[in-house]
Amino acid sequence: MNLKALRKITYGLYIVSSRDADRLNGQIANTVFQVTATPPRVAVCLNRENLTHDFVSKSGIFSVSVLEQETPFKFIGLFGFRSGRDIDKFKEVEHIIGKTGAPIVLAHTLAYMEFEVGGKMDTGTHTLFVGELRGAEIIKEGTPLTYDYYHRVLKGKSPKKAPTYIE
Repeated sequence: MNLKALRKITYGLYIVSSRDADRLNGQIANTVFQVTATPPRVAVCLNRENLTHDFVSKSGIFSVSVLEQETPFKFIGLFGFRSGRDIDKFKEVEHIIGKTGAPIVLAHTLAYMEFEVGGKMDTGTHTLFVGELRGAEIIKEGTPLTYDYYHRVLKGKSPKKAPTYIE
């Protein structure tokens, strides 16, 4: 069985962010998708070991920043390969606090959305959170960064905690 066939499923690359009181955190996620139009709901899938997962579970809020194709690999690495338990990812990153209270990354972002958690499902290693849209803005026009572009052009790897990780 060739598990690389799973890479043919289309994904984007996003930053999913949340908070726990005054602490902010975010992570790269590729599993973000719209599940209903009315009311608008989006699902995100986060590894249960990630700090962002803990923050979303506790606060019941999260944001999604849609990254532009030109996002530098170093920026992706900050949110994808570093833990918020060790560093403050938001310290020098352009961001705002949304109306839900969720932090929103503006650097390298085409658009953002913010959500309140309306449901969740345990998938074993991950939790699928379903969020109800509470705010959204387009920052600029451009081409969204896709997981395919990340692998083919940027030659990026999947973190071991990613839902799409293949050994």
